[in-house]
Amino acid sequence: MSFLDDATLQNLESKANQIRQSIVSMLVEAKSGHTAGPLGMADIFTAFYFHILNHDPKNPDKEDRDRLILSNGHIVPVRYATMAHAGYFPLEELKTLRKFGSRLQGHPERHMLPGVETTSGPLGEGLSQGAGIAYAGRMDKKKFFTYVLLSDGEMQCGLTWEAGMFAAANKLGNLIAVIDRNNIQINGTTEDVMPLEPLADKWRAFGWHVEEVDGHNISGFIDAINHAKAITTAPSMIIAHTIPGKGIADIEYDFKWHGTPPNADQGAEFLKELRTLQGKIEGGHSE
Repeated sequence: MSFLDDATLQNLESKANQIRQSIVSMLVEAKSGHTAGPLGMADIFTAFYFHILNHDPKNPDKEDRDRLILSNGHIVPVRYATMAHAGYFPLEELKTLRKFGSRLQGHPERHMLPGVETTSGPLGEGLSQGAGIAYAGRMDKKKFFTYVLLSDGEMQCGLTWEAGMFAAANKLGNLIAVIDRNNIQINGTTEDVMPLEPLADKWRAFGWHVEEVDGHNISGFIDAINHAKAITTAPSMIIAHTIPGKGIADIEYDFKWHGTPPNADQGAEFLKELRTLQGKIEGGHSE
């Protein structure tokens, strides 16, 4: 059962759709970048920045903040857009995505943008970074949670599983990871390139608490996070089933949009579709 009231849930769904619109506009302006993954993760990032995280946009380095690690850095447009909507920097700055000198590079850079915890580019590193941060936090008797966002394609990286063993061996109950299970990668579906299933059973076998959720059900995702936070003797893995390209019917599930940005005409059509959906959400008729 969700603890969100209807008004709060509607506001979160509305915010996620606004973030999708910002992602499309950013990618059109940049003329490069990734489309499918950022659109698919907008609901989860909205849940984190507008409900789950202990954070402060005006004091992004506060000591007791929760840490959010983005391992699959190529979907960073969704993080930038969400951070801007949350008040970390002006929305206008989103137009500088991937431009020379911008703080908003194609992969996040820790020293360039306050509120970004790690630099990420090569896949497979985030869970090791997060496990180290969680371990250090426990050593220092800190109460913050460390969250790590991973792509399902990263499950093909051996380092991810080494980090999984370390976190389980050390019973890092302050570590919660989320897999974006959208079933695509740059050259096809994950199950065609290198099958991952049974993914949940694999993580359970490694000693993790595992939950599977609909990554577009904001209320259900928040409930899963709350369940994970109550597990104190093991790290938690949430497998979030998402739709790549979510919100744009013509590109949903299409792996070809993994690393392809919309052109100006496509962007205009995408925005039209998302604005129509915005009206439905605000009118109380979300998907």
